[in-house]
Amino acid sequence: MNEAPTPNELTHERDALINFRDHLTSGWHHGYRWVDHKHFRLPPTPTTDRELLTALIAHEQFRDTYIGAGVIPEEPRHGPYWITAITPDQYEPLPAPTCERIIRDWSVPACTESPALEADLQREIFDRMTAADRIYHLGELGDENTHDWGRVHEYFHEFVVIDRAAGHLTLIVAADD
Repeated sequence: MNEAPTPNELTHERDALINFRDHLTSGWHHGYRWVDHKHFRLPPTPTTDRELLTALIAHEQFRDTYIGAGVIPEEPRHGPYWITAITPDQYEPLPAPTCERIIRDWSVPACTESPALEADLQREIFDRMTAADRIYHLGELGDENTHDWGRVHEYFHEFVVIDRAAGHLTLIVAADD
């Protein structure tokens, strides 16, 4: 029997990965860079951005360390941080051009080497950001909130893209390992 979703529940729809290794053929050391994006359908009832961030943090799909193991329901880590350290208050609203610049600065020179990588990032990431009502960026949470092996990522950029017109929330993680 299916239970009705709670009013602020996000429905996970799909995941996608842009792996730089699939696009780069030269000797440029890509550092195993990738952009993971998880897509959620917004709840049918109106919710605030804070409620959406709270629902995302509580969602099973958020329990991902991004080191290849995938989602583990009882995982206490998210990326480099302890999940208990992450609250909606740690997410800062940023305009789309600023978010795009963060990813572009991190991904150079890979995008200049691969037009296909640039096209994938434009279609899957930057176009979503441009269409969004709001984008939130998870800032650095400090060493005290970094878990025991959290520094395996040299870079970890996380964005929550809310597009109410499309009825979607997208969690975007751009990182390396």
